[in-house]
Amino acid sequence: QVQLVESGGGLVQAGGSLRLSCAASGIILSINAMGWYRQAPGKQRELVADITSGDITNYQESVKGRFTISRDNAKNTVYLQMNSLKPDDTAVYYCHLAKVYSVNGYHDYWGQGTQVTVSS
Repeated sequence: QVQLVESGGGLVQAGGSLRLSCAASGIILSINAMGWYRQAPGKQRELVADITSGDITNYQESVKGRFTISRDNAKNTVYLQMNSLKPDDTAVYYCHLAKVYSVNGYHDYWGQGTQVTVSS
């Protein structure tokens, strides 16, 4: 069974930084894309950034130049470094792993979510 554990959320002032981590455990043979989504109150969940197995990255326009996504394949972990945070970044952040190949075949997985709150 593959499990995801997120960490790194919290309360920060505008202009501050946070680093989110999402570690997958279990018997994992490979992971295709890894990404971060967020959902603010009353809004739909949206993609923040993702990274392919070939380290190609993609960012939502509003976070370009401020957020950096990275992955450590040896640790089955994806990170999101968030700098110059703004109040509009306040949301619950979820990691998403696409096409995880394990003993159970191919599946997608979501993290449990971590709250990021940016005060003005």
